[in-house]
Amino acid sequence: MAVYTVKVEESKPGSDEKASAGAVYRSIYAKNGLTELPAGMHSPWDFFSDSVKRNPKNPMLGRRQIVDSMGGPYVWITYDEAYDVALRVGSALRRRHLNPGDRCGIYGSNCPEWIISMQACTSHGITYVPLYDTLGANAVEFIIDHAEVSIAFVQENKIPAMLTCLPRCTSHLKTIVSFGEISSMQKKETEDLGIACFSWKEFTLLGSLDHELPSKQRTDICTIMYTSGTTAEPKGVILTNGAIMAEVLSTDQLLLETDKVGTEEDTYFSFLPLAHIYDQIIETYCIYKGSSIGFWRGDIRYLIEDIVELKPTIFCGVPRVFDRIYTGIMEKISLGGALRKALFQYAYSYKLRNLEKGIQQDKAAPLLDRLVFDKIKQGFGGRVRIMLSGAAPLPSHVEEFLRVTCCCVLSQGYGLTESCGGCFTSVANVFSMMGTVGVPMTTIEARLESVPELGYNALATVPRGEICLRGKTLFSGYHKRQDLIEDVLVDGWFHTGDIGEWQPNGAMKIIDRKKNIFKLSQGEYIAVENIENTYSRCPLVTSIWVYGNSFESFLVAVVVPDRKMLEEWVANNNESGDFKLLCENLKARKYILDELNSTGQKHKLRGFEVLKAVHLEPNPFDIDRDLITPTFKLKRPQLLKYYKDCIDQLYYEAKGKKQ
Repeated sequence: MAVYTVKVEESKPGSDEKASAGAVYRSIYAKNGLTELPAGMHSPWDFFSDSVKRNPKNPMLGRRQIVDSMGGPYVWITYDEAYDVALRVGSALRRRHLNPGDRCGIYGSNCPEWIISMQACTSHGITYVPLYDTLGANAVEFIIDHAEVSIAFVQENKIPAMLTCLPRCTSHLKTIVSFGEISSMQKKETEDLGIACFSWKEFTLLGSLDHELPSKQRTDICTIMYTSGTTAEPKGVILTNGAIMAEVLSTDQLLLETDKVGTEEDTYFSFLPLAHIYDQIIETYCIYKGSSIGFWRGDIRYLIEDIVELKPTIFCGVPRVFDRIYTGIMEKISLGGALRKALFQYAYSYKLRNLEKGIQQDKAAPLLDRLVFDKIKQGFGGRVRIMLSGAAPLPSHVEEFLRVTCCCVLSQGYGLTESCGGCFTSVANVFSMMGTVGVPMTTIEARLESVPELGYNALATVPRGEICLRGKTLFSGYHKRQDLIEDVLVDGWFHTGDIGEWQPNGAMKIIDRKKNIFKLSQGEYIAVENIENTYSRCPLVTSIWVYGNSFESFLVAVVVPDRKMLEEWVANNNESGDFKLLCENLKARKYILDELNSTGQKHKLRGFEVLKAVHLEPNPFDIDRDLITPTFKLKRPQLLKYYKDCIDQLYYEAKGKKQ
């Protein structure tokens, strides 16, 4: 069996005061040293300006024409056109008195203006600060104030939200620029507060093409990126030019070693938030390689339609997106009749066996790809050659399904804002990486640190512990929060809070989150994310939050059921009522509880991990109620606060008590 990591330091047994640390590993592709930046590269602006020189007429940024509310073809601006606009916007920023190191906010969904604003900032060494378009006015207000943002680029339809927090942001914010137009009423409202307001066209006319660009250093702050956070207020993660460039070049190195690097022939579909490091690094990589970036319309209803129209070659998603795709495909297969289902299952099993033998994706079953799996491939536009998954662990059954059916390479990765995006990635076309997040990027070294109070031993035969990182793509601190650094950065090692397990081939498997482990009253530790992942495999469930505490001996859950599956049960069991009433139906609750526990038993959950009661929630967990982050991670304290009465009732019911 091939091993994809090399040991660079031995394990360090700990004392009572210090936890044991496992050996330090690097990717086999960095065995002679971590990736270094080439001489002459100082800023991500170099990536963009070099691509303009190489591919000035290549399409760079595209969006769909909308005619009579209908989506038309993608319309593109070229690299040299985008470059000229970025130069003008950068010049206009300087004429609005922004200097290198000052902060500029960007607030809105992915679009060409977002990227151009970012490039305009990097051209003059101005620090850009993404303002999450999925967060409410309070978070935007907090970030503007905390980062001392003096100018903000704002998507046209976000101007009203911006106006609600402006009265409390005037100490720093002096200028607003709309991505599009701005009404006279909006302009008057902002100017009455002493804030200048411009449309995109007006602002570009303030600048020129011949404004001298300042010199830039790798140690300069490129961006302050605020983490959405599952508990406390957002933290401003400081990322330098050097960290972002090293991450991009490491991505290129790994693709060169294991698959195929990006080229000017590639097209990327941009829909994951640019305010997050995951998508921003991928788009910066595409710009570095001269590839084309096509943006979605910003409406989930037309997501697939946009993909089919664009026909991308590179597709990035998060587990929730891939899980929805998987569920939709499986529903279509189940409705296809017995013969088609049998043919699909035969093709699936045949190709899976070949992949497990180590046969590469394009050679595992080419005939079956054309005859059976081509429709799934066409659902992504027909040209996708590589899929990437990040932000959270991808359920193994979904990953296997995508690897078999999508006729392209799938690579799962793991990263944090603090690691400038991916710090682990599975090696392309190596099926034994299934279920793992792969090996360290070539800019990072990794080790596990024992967590004895939770039973994780980094020195065991199968090493398990908290994942710790050091290297060239780590963040440079939290903006104005030096106190938080001391909690996570110890002796040069960043403590991620995630629990990992080294695999025999050198890959890392994420098995838990340190913060999401709690103890039941009988002393058993519960790894709640692992349990939720298992119960999520039940087809009756779209979302689940599992809860337990040290005063109780068992678990309960809040479940968002699958509407279609629940309505099928109704039709077969002579029940009635709309979806909301069905979620209150005691028989429906018992049915879903039994099905969940049947799934848990099938996947070998232990007795104390069995659910004793469930509450059925008709509305998906959402950002509006502050129950999930923009990357769909559960906000557990907020969920407990929101559903406290439901949880109390579930415990009463399960213990046979009445309220």
